Amino acid sequence: MSIPLSRRTLLRGLGGLSIALPWLEAMTPRTARAATAPPLRFLAMFTANGTVPDRFFPTATGSSFTLPSILQPLAPFQSKLLVLDGIDNEVAYHGPGERHMMGMGSLLTGHQLQAGTLFTDGSGTPAGWGGGISVDQAIAQSVGGSTPFKSLEFGVIPEKDPPTATVWDRMVYAAPGVPVPPMADPVAAFNRLFSVPVGMGTTADAGTVADPKALARKTILDLAKDDITALQKRLGTTDRQKLDAHLTAIRDLESRLTLFQPAPPMTSGCSTPAAPAAVAYRDNDNYPKISSAMLDLIAAAFACNLTRVATLQYSYSRSYVYPRWLGISQGHHGLSHDADSVTASMDKLATLNAWYAAELASFLQRLSKIPEGSGTVLDNTLVLWGNELGHGSDHTDRRVPFVLAGGAGGAFRMGRSLKYGGAPAKAFHNNLLVSCMNAMGVSATTFGDAAYCTGALPDLV
Repeated sequence: MSIPLSRRTLLRGLGGLSIALPWLEAMTPRTARAATAPPLRFLAMFTANGTVPDRFFPTATGSSFTLPSILQPLAPFQSKLLVLDGIDNEVAYHGPGERHMMGMGSLLTGHQLQAGTLFTDGSGTPAGWGGGISVDQAIAQSVGGSTPFKSLEFGVIPEKDPPTATVWDRMVYAAPGVPVPPMADPVAAFNRLFSVPVGMGTTADAGTVADPKALARKTILDLAKDDITALQKRLGTTDRQKLDAHLTAIRDLESRLTLFQPAPPMTSGCSTPAAPAAVAYRDNDNYPKISSAMLDLIAAAFACNLTRVATLQYSYSRSYVYPRWLGISQGHHGLSHDADSVTASMDKLATLNAWYAAELASFLQRLSKIPEGSGTVLDNTLVLWGNELGHGSDHTDRRVPFVLAGGAGGAFRMGRSLKYGGAPAKAFHNNLLVSCMNAMGVSATTFGDAAYCTGALPDLV
């Protein structure tokens, strides 16, 4: 009789280095495998400065709809989308602050900002931090206890001046007034997720290995070779394929991240080298590279069952990113202030937002290639893509662009365009946050400020 693998099984190599495994069928007792569902995952993704509504929201509702230009990159996954029109962030119209800070602080918390004078915008409007726990952290409190990381907070954050932490820059809150900063360095993020040998950005204890120079030349997969070979012999065909795909992804991440900054060359008198120079992850023009690396890291973390909850913050509210990689020389924030009649600016905004949609599509594609149970990791993932504004030039928080993507474990009927309106209760974005919690198996009927939440959003299930 075979003994099931522990869900905390690690592949170990020299020096205590280890690799977490994805969820495998072999981790479930044979008699229970047919009835055991794979874990659910949740990603909250943020982009800034509103959208171009007539190029984002479909005109038709239901399952027969055409994706407008901004969402066209997501066409291969249209059956895995819910495009939500008419969702209002009502909370952002109450309490202290200006619209960008209010929209950012309430996006995932559903609470108005705290009163205070910690932050003041250009017009002298003061406010404090966000006033509640964010939905990702609430979900993590319920489902994150069985994974090495209860949640992961990543960001693609270019430099700004001054580089301070403010209410404009934080969307994740562990509690009222307790913001959680995103990790913006992909090498540091990789090192946090995976035990990394010398030459990959961390150090190893040379006293615990027979040959530190040889260790420095090996990758984490080389060091865990014996464990990998032994584990493969215990797995069935499906699990072996999943493990191979997982290890290939780690090898790819190792290769890509070391390209940013090579480790110091080895010498004949090799000892533990210093960590390599920092990646220029705050460089505006490295934005696409950092995005790709972060998306791969989140996908790997989900596949490894390292976490079930993550957030990805692109820039910050009032984003001043210059999308030169798209041939656009103006900054995002400035373009978003132009009137809709300035067609050239709207074209550029649409191009940038379509790039964000393409980044999300690449993440969905990555998950769709990882088998799990009778489907893929994508089938068991829910992505919430949101914004701190609905429309940039008038700073409205009405009709905020929200997209749900993935399979959501079957909790939602995907592949539809939905338009809300009429009764204000149907338009509260807090209701959407409740729906995300419910989809992740968290029992909740309200979230955030109860005055602007009437339960789960209608028509999703």
